Amino acid sequence: MKNITRSIIALFAIVAFSCTQDDVENRPVITPTDAPVLTAPTAGTIYVLTPENATATAERFTWNSANFGGDVEVTYAVQMDKKGGDFSAPQTLGSVVSANQVAVTVEVMNGAALKLKATPYVATDFEIRVVATTGTSTSIVTATTTAIVVKPYTTEAPKLWVPGSYQAASGYGSDWTPATAPQLASSGYGKTDFEGYVYINNATAQYKFTPAANWDDEFGEAGATDGVFTGVLKHKPAKNAGLPTAKAAYYLIKADTDPTKLTYSLTETAWGIIGSATAGGWDNSTAMTYDKDKKVWTVTATLTGAEFKFRANNAWTFNLGKLKAGADGVHLQYDGDNIAVDAGTYTITLDLSSPREYKYTITKN
Repeated sequence: MKNITRSIIALFAIVAFSCTQDDVENRPVITPTDAPVLTAPTAGTIYVLTPENATATAERFTWNSANFGGDVEVTYAVQMDKKGGDFSAPQTLGSVVSANQVAVTVEVMNGAALKLKATPYVATDFEIRVVATTGTSTSIVTATTTAIVVKPYTTEAPKLWVPGSYQAASGYGSDWTPATAPQLASSGYGKTDFEGYVYINNATAQYKFTPAANWDDEFGEAGATDGVFTGVLKHKPAKNAGLPTAKAAYYLIKADTDPTKLTYSLTETAWGIIGSATAGGWDNSTAMTYDKDKKVWTVTATLTGAEFKFRANNAWTFNLGKLKAGADGVHLQYDGDNIAVDAGTYTITLDLSSPREYKYTITKN
């Protein structure tokens, strides 16, 4: 019995050795010779993407087959990178197996452009290429890339930047620099009603509104002279807007870029806390102080075990309380609920620096 068992094992060993030798001898040699070549789109193609067409095909990319020197299965991937990039971290628009085209939707191309740090609504230069890969992980790519231009969109609430001559004096970087300027936010995607709070520490300040952090587009004063204030906006070319009165202040700025409206306004605000927990009760606000470096209002106050909220100008025109629904102890809304507090001494901050994302902190000392 032992001899039979040894014979069977030996036989299997011979068969296994023979198969291994055959496999080695018959295995195809993969030698990449010809890279895939894009045939569509043509260089310089421009894509203006819109959310209304998100599910539509932005482009059907096509290419000539790669040559790996044998009949092997090839996976093709279309990659995109910013112009001048090295494709070390590209975005893949789509991939297919043993085919020479892939359809890419507007939504996919838009997402790739945004992940590559393109600015929404600004035309940006990109490059695309095709990567060919076999099952052995041997890859070859197009010898050259194809240049395209993509103007992406965003479904986030639009914003306006407020660059001007007041920035350096107010803690917003260099004057007339949109990238560091404070922002206004609309009430939602597709809306044109903007608001935000801006500290203007310059009584003769001039400024404009830009839809992005650059000077590609702008809105300004409709008047004939730089520095005037009429409350009427004009699309470029326009003059620099000015202040309603020659006064440095912390302003609530509103603007409406709807072509049928084109208005803007500035309202001075000085913030405080008020409520049954404060020294002035519900009749008089306890003033807060603005810190231009931290961009917050702050006050240290001794409170009773009761309630308070924030209001501007010692009046009820503008007041902020905690969210009426989904209160998180951080965010505020206009005419919101009172904030309950235990008795003690607290440092309270009010942060209005992110438009329509108003927040507060309360720390017991």
